Amino acid sequence: MPSAYQVPAATPLAYFASLVSDDEGFPLLEAAASIGQDEYPDLDVQTVLGDVDQLLLRVRRRCATDADPLQRLRTLNQFFFRDMGFVGNVNHYHDPDNSLINVLLKTRRGIPISLAVLWMELAQGLGLKASGVNFPGHFLVKVNLPAGQVVMDPFTGQSLSREDLAERLEPYQRQGGQIDEFDIPVGLYLQAAPPRDIIARMLRNLKEIHRTAEDWLRVIAVLDRLLILLPDAWIEYRDRGLAWAEMGDVRQAVADLEVYIAHSDDPLDREAIVQRMLELRRELG
Repeated sequence: MPSAYQVPAATPLAYFASLVSDDEGFPLLEAAASIGQDEYPDLDVQTVLGDVDQLLLRVRRRCATDADPLQRLRTLNQFFFRDMGFVGNVNHYHDPDNSLINVLLKTRRGIPISLAVLWMELAQGLGLKASGVNFPGHFLVKVNLPAGQVVMDPFTGQSLSREDLAERLEPYQRQGGQIDEFDIPVGLYLQAAPPRDIIARMLRNLKEIHRTAEDWLRVIAVLDRLLILLPDAWIEYRDRGLAWAEMGDVRQAVADLEVYIAHSDDPLDREAIVQRMLELRRELG
């Protein structure tokens, strides 16, 4: 689907657009790594991919040629979490660098979703049937083995039982009123997340970090990518328009808010944004 947001050629944004243009063969690691170019303009994404390839070669050497999937999983987890020391950045969880694959490779500290993207690349390189899980509140990974499914927390490397998952899920079910007879089975929350959804979650994490810091320029940069990734995500036009207004660029703000108003199906929010747009138009004179 063509994006409504046109990108000039030969820019990091154009490169990102070329990576995410098609769901067939979507290069998850490369798309995730390219996000770092906003913060690190000189970043060479191919170097990042090469560094990951070197990690894969190292862990492959530790696997016997006849190792079964469970043995390969154990070898990977020993290598990734213990030997290499990849772990969640507990002390600085909201540092935006935690979301960037190039920084993760250097610090070995990240958040669940960035750790998951790197771990999955290695797992798939070992022939494991690994995928990401958009679990509420905390991104997870899972591996399908001949004897069953293993669900893991990439933040700690911990394997999670059904009881662990149900306990983590309960606050979100309670918040949504999905309790007792309306309880949704845990298994329905363990569907494999498509790569496009994983990149969207990474970007939305960054968006919230920058919005909390009122760093509107970075908010806009993230939203530029989100709207290339999800051109029909009309609420992101709203948020970019409001960010442009915070930056004092009224024309850009009005243009984005007009797109949102034309497509919004939330009458209350739409009314509020119409009022905000009218205020901005008065500023234009």
